[in-house]
Amino acid sequence: VARLLRMPVATLRVWERRYALTKTDVSPGGHRLYSTSDVQRLALLKQATELGHSIALVAPLGVVELRRLAATHAQATPIPRSATRRAHAPERPWRLAVVGAALAARLDQPAWRKRFGSAITLLGPFANAAEATAALCAADLDAALWHEPQLQADWLASANAAAPKWASVPKAVLYGFAAATVCDDLAAAGVTLLREPQPDAVLAQWLRALRAATQHKGTEASEPPNASNAPPPRRWNDAALQAFANLPATVLCECPRHVAELLTQLAHFEAYSAACANRSAEDAELHRYLHEMAAESRVQFETALQRVALHEGLVLPEPSDTDAA
Repeated sequence: VARLLRMPVATLRVWERRYALTKTDVSPGGHRLYSTSDVQRLALLKQATELGHSIALVAPLGVVELRRLAATHAQATPIPRSATRRAHAPERPWRLAVVGAALAARLDQPAWRKRFGSAITLLGPFANAAEATAALCAADLDAALWHEPQLQADWLASANAAAPKWASVPKAVLYGFAAATVCDDLAAAGVTLLREPQPDAVLAQWLRALRAATQHKGTEASEPPNASNAPPPRRWNDAALQAFANLPATVLCECPRHVAELLTQLAHFEAYSAACANRSAEDAELHRYLHEMAAESRVQFETALQRVALHEGLVLPEPSDTDAA
């Protein structure tokens, strides 16, 4: 138990002798048998002493009272406004033109409307690209979705010829059959591909990813970069997160450790994708997108760590010098 709590055995023995902290059973071999609740209470007592409370004063407290005590310290660190700014930013509906009556009918079902709500505005359906481009200009939509049972080598050239206004509009195709070389060429040209049949869950996931990518691209094109759009820096470096992950009060719940480890991984991937964006002109757009997604996820998980700490009665580390991360 002393090793689990990262405290000297002698200290634990003194606490037990002076304050009768636990009513442990003894094994036939003479070893104390601690329950999980015993270990949890001892962990909270150790944390309370590390926060400056006298063991003599906190020893009579139960687990619930010790958690409340720790929560008063956790509440002393407010959640920064920057951590929630992006999460609550309103988003305009994603305007998606649909070429193909069967797919449009599928997306217009109540279950699909429930999945996306007002997040997507479906335009159409259109029987073909010529009909669609006659009804819409490129400024009217964010992406175009085709349903093609067969994809031939000249599909993209034909689509651009029939809808010249849409040459620069992001295109996605749900297709039935196509040669691998055709798929390779379309993917290289920036067309997003998904082969049917696919269940609704997979199709929905695909459309969400397409929506995120095209909205990010549209934001980059319309908004010059500035300091207000930059993600806030890391609140805690690797060492601070590791120390938090090692707190002994997580005996019954591993979430504090898991969230701290996820934060470390997200921060590392954020830095990695930022570096990749500067190494390859061809991949810069993708890696800028990945960097932004990693940064937003990291900010949200920092807020999640704050909430986990409050719930578990853990004290967050002091904000650290991120340059030393």
